[in-house]
Amino acid sequence: MINIGIVDDHAIVRSGLRQFLGEHVDLRVVGEAANGREAIDLVRAHEVDVLVMDLSMPGHSGLDALAMLRAKAPDMGILILSGYPEEHYAINLIRQGASGYLNKECEPREIVEAIRTIAMGRRYLTPAVADLLAQQLNRKEGAAPHEQLSEREFQVFLKLARGGTAGDIAKSLSLSVKTVSTYRTRLMEKMGLSSNSDLTYYALKNRLID
Repeated sequence: MINIGIVDDHAIVRSGLRQFLGEHVDLRVVGEAANGREAIDLVRAHEVDVLVMDLSMPGHSGLDALAMLRAKAPDMGILILSGYPEEHYAINLIRQGASGYLNKECEPREIVEAIRTIAMGRRYLTPAVADLLAQQLNRKEGAAPHEQLSEREFQVFLKLARGGTAGDIAKSLSLSVKTVSTYRTRLMEKMGLSSNSDLTYYALKNRLID
């Protein structure tokens, strides 16, 4: 039996997933959460083999929670089920510890296949993600600016692009304002940008935020 946790801010999505996964005799949903912070509580309270987690959630997003979830449960599989196309986030998230990435427009059976693959301790790569990884290996020099950011820089970048202040970001990531400012300076240099409005424009243009 594979124990599954579902993390999504939409109750109807969680309900639909729970009902669909419940139709498979080897899958059992043991808990639900509506954001990244609740996901951490869920993993503390239940033995979860595979966490199926959305990326964009209010407050504490899936991206914010990923590193902490990895630290709390290093052997747990994490399947990102997101509305964003693979090319925008999949490679960054797999680098940061996600076990697989699926777009919400995928066939439902693919979610089951991914869960079963990840539960065996393997990564689940769709052909599209595998192709992106191959492209990355072939063109490290030509990587997009945001792909050169560290995990923490990428988190700060997205929050700044969405209009977050240094104080807000410091609080949500449990960092000091000075540290957030340091990350901002570093990521601006790496990306060749000079203002928060540049960051927002870049993120919108590359469909990293809505």
